[in-house]
Amino acid sequence: MQFYRDGYRPGDPDIQLAAPQVAERGDAFPDEVDVLIVGTGPAGTVLAAQLAQFPNITTRIIERREEPLQVGHADGVACRTVEMFQAFGLADALVREAYWVNEVRFWGPSDDDRQKITRTGWVEDTPEGLSEFPHVIVNQARMQQYLLEHAANSPSRLEADYGIEFVGYEMNDTDHPVTATLRRADGSEFTVRAQYVIGCDGARSNVRRALGIRLEGDAANHAWGVMDVLGVTDFPDWRTKNVVQSAGKGSLLMIPREGGNMVRCYVDLGEVPAGDSDIRKKTAEELRLVANEILHPYSIDVKQVAWSSVYEVGQRVADRFDDLAPDAPADAVPHIFVAGDACHTHSAKAGQGMNVSMQDAFNLGWKLAAVLEGRSDATLLRTYSEERQAIAVDLIEFDKYWSAYIAQPALDPEHPERGGVSPADMQAEFARQGRYTAGLATKYAPSTLTGTDVHQQLATGFEVGTRFHSAPVRRVADARPLQLGHSHTADGRWRIYAFGDESGVAVRELAAWLGDDENSPVRALTAAGADIDSLIDVHAIFRGSHHDIDVTALPEILLPMSGPLGLQDWEKVWAADPKDDIFAARGIAAEGAIVIVRPDQYVANVLPLSARDELRDFFQGALRPVAATAAV
Repeated sequence: MQFYRDGYRPGDPDIQLAAPQVAERGDAFPDEVDVLIVGTGPAGTVLAAQLAQFPNITTRIIERREEPLQVGHADGVACRTVEMFQAFGLADALVREAYWVNEVRFWGPSDDDRQKITRTGWVEDTPEGLSEFPHVIVNQARMQQYLLEHAANSPSRLEADYGIEFVGYEMNDTDHPVTATLRRADGSEFTVRAQYVIGCDGARSNVRRALGIRLEGDAANHAWGVMDVLGVTDFPDWRTKNVVQSAGKGSLLMIPREGGNMVRCYVDLGEVPAGDSDIRKKTAEELRLVANEILHPYSIDVKQVAWSSVYEVGQRVADRFDDLAPDAPADAVPHIFVAGDACHTHSAKAGQGMNVSMQDAFNLGWKLAAVLEGRSDATLLRTYSEERQAIAVDLIEFDKYWSAYIAQPALDPEHPERGGVSPADMQAEFARQGRYTAGLATKYAPSTLTGTDVHQQLATGFEVGTRFHSAPVRRVADARPLQLGHSHTADGRWRIYAFGDESGVAVRELAAWLGDDENSPVRALTAAGADIDSLIDVHAIFRGSHHDIDVTALPEILLPMSGPLGLQDWEKVWAADPKDDIFAARGIAAEGAIVIVRPDQYVANVLPLSARDELRDFFQGALRPVAATAAV
């Protein structure tokens, strides 16, 4: 991390200097805001953490509950989500506290006595090389606390307003076109005018209801109980993730929790008649009895149940994620959005709910900031629904398949006509789906934000439309081994990673053009007087040893002076790590490559180092000159 760029000050560098606007802000809820976030769930807290980095944008986040979430709900944190947390500077704390899911072990009926279970195999939870981060388990409440603390320590000092719920809205013709009606816990109502409202208020979203958007889909009528257990057991795999199939007594999914003691148990309660609400009345004690039947001959002596619930698996998705009608004109701009469970619901079996919700918000947050700061046209906001609804539909289809697959009974070799799945097939399917469950299967289609694969052969390991797959490098200035992707922070900037050609000539020529030529997108689109890297952050990665590179001899854009003191930034130049060459690992061609990365860490384009017009045209499609624009 970098600090002292605005001068020395003592204390915790994670607590950023408050913007001057904070001192001018009163205690009362403002009459006008740029962004109103409804809900402090996974989507809402990511959105708050991201927008809090922009003190010129007035953001407020409200929550109908009177205090932060304390227990329960989601806990699986996919590799992709940990990568996103790294962009906020939160990954180190997260993985230190978390349970690491290293293996999945499988149990099924014993050949000697099918009323007893036996271990049948195991697989690595996350295939080697998918991510530099593990799949981890942390309570959703803790995840949200990390993000809310980050927002509170940001230049905006953004904090949630609890005990306030969204009631409804009306549109007006002003520059804050959404008049939202809000209700306090005491029943009193008030209004606030907003440019944008984002409903992150869960499956029973008031924002979605006010928009008239329905969740469409089906309930599977298959019930599961879930409980967080502190207990004593003779089951030998208590501290690994387990998939347990029994002979006729149901299935059990066991996932250890953070802290070394607690385990979450998903207990198969079987098929239930449509509309049967009695299943939800099952107690934690009843869940314990079912779990112990499945685990026979092992058992759990439950000392405490920290949280429990019963739910029916259902998959539903909204037909749109914003307030635009399907026949809206091409230049129409959305002003109200829904994210997370407000627009898609599914089972917990694939561990994707919290993760996909956070990625919804990460997709939307940088776009709101770009529009509100005048860096992009407001029609950019249409791409949120276009991109994320497609991801949600894909998730729903996967969840239908996955939840049904793992709910199958164990195959009885003597009665194959009864159906079911063998332990070997269950194990193989878990291994096959590793990329999806790691959160790494998302691929955005070509658009103004994402190019085509016409030059993909130049960097085969950075697939256009997918998340930027980090790899080790050596920072030239101080010889420190680091992950290249960790240079990407959640600050709304685009990145250009210029991977050098074998001679190093072409990458130097590109850097000189980017920094000096008036046709360069960096020069043409960055506001007059702003830091040269404030919009597009340029990095160069050289082949060979870091000892062979003199940073001071490189084009100025790779050692730019920025910040109020005009200090040099020594963290733009990298070399291959001799222990793990990024050029070989990511398939960089001998002639090098330009890899453009969006603010949400997805690869936007791959181009040759000689590209000039293509590079300029791509950025002109996504950005606009700030100095030439009026306020949005």
